[in-house]
Amino acid sequence: MLLYTEVTRYLDFKVVEGSFVYKGGKIYKVPSTETEALASNLMGMFEKRRFRKFLVFVANFDENDSKTFEGVDPKTTTMRDVYKKFDLGQDVIDFTGHALALYRTDDYLDQPCLETINRIKLYSESLARYGKSPYLYPLYGLGELPQGFARLSAIYGGTYMLNKCVDEIVMEKGKVVGVKSEGEVARCKQLICDPSYIADRVRKAGQVIRVICILSHPIKNTNDANSCQIIIPQNQLPDLQQISPLQLNWFVAISDLYEPTEDGSESQVFCSRSYDATTHFETTCNDIKDIYKRMTGTDFDFENMKRKQNDVYGEEDQ
Repeated sequence: MLLYTEVTRYLDFKVVEGSFVYKGGKIYKVPSTETEALASNLMGMFEKRRFRKFLVFVANFDENDSKTFEGVDPKTTTMRDVYKKFDLGQDVIDFTGHALALYRTDDYLDQPCLETINRIKLYSESLARYGKSPYLYPLYGLGELPQGFARLSAIYGGTYMLNKCVDEIVMEKGKVVGVKSEGEVARCKQLICDPSYIADRVRKAGQVIRVICILSHPIKNTNDANSCQIIIPQNQLPDLQQISPLQLNWFVAISDLYEPTEDGSESQVFCSRSYDATTHFETTCNDIKDIYKRMTGTDFDFENMKRKQNDVYGEEDQ
C-alpha cells in the first residue's frame, strides 16, 4: 500500500534492530534461518534439527511447484498437521505462529497452511533484505504516516480544515449531506469517520490494553539494541509479572474497541473499526480496503492506482 501510493517519497525508515520472543520469563531472539535455528537457546538439540528441516521446507516451498510440497497440500492440509509432520513441540509452534507468522490467536492452526507458509517466507525474506530484523519503522515516529498520506491527498486536491470541532453530522432522509462545525456546514455526499463521531451507529466489539513502560536500563538478552520488537505469545501472558523488576514507570490505558453496525450503503456514512492490539497495520490496511469497497462497490486496484500516479507526476509506465 505504501509503495503503490508512493507515500514512501515523504517518509524515511529505520530498521528495527532486533526481533525477540518472550518465553518463561526470558527474552530470546527469534530464529528465522537455518543457522539461527541451530544456535538458538529456545530449543533442545533434537528440536533444533527438526525446526531447521521445517525452515528448509518453507524456504523451498513454491505453491506453483508440486515437487516442493513433500506430501503437503497447501489448500487442504492444516498448519497443525504440518507441525506434526515435522514433529515440532508446543514452544516452537508458539513462536513460529506468533513471532514469525505474526498471528494474534491460534485459530490459524486448523486452517489451510498456505497463508502461514507464505507469512514465514515473507519474514525470512524481509530479514535477508534488511539484516538485523525484518521490521521497518518511520524514522521520526508513526505520526509520519498520516502526514505522508495528507501530503499525497493534497496533491489530488484534498482540502484540510484544521482545529475545527465536529458539532453535528447533518442527515436528510436517512443520508448524510454534511458536517456542521461552529455554525458552518461542509457539504458532502459521503462521509468517512471513526467510531467516536457516530456512537449510535457502532457497537462494542471488545477491549484492548495498551501499556507503555519506561525502563531504567536495556532489556536483558536483546544485545543492548536501540530498538526491538518483543512478541509475547498469548499463552505467555500469565508470566508477565516477571518483567516487573525492570519497570521504572507504567502507563496503562484500557480502550473499548468498536465496529460499525451498518455497511454505510444507505446512510453513506462509512465508519472504520477501532485500532486493535496489533502493531504492524495489517488489520488497519484491511479495514481501509473494506471501506473503499463499501464506498465504491469494487475492490481497491493497486495497479490502477499506479497508472493514475503516473498521470499526476508525469512519469512513464515501467
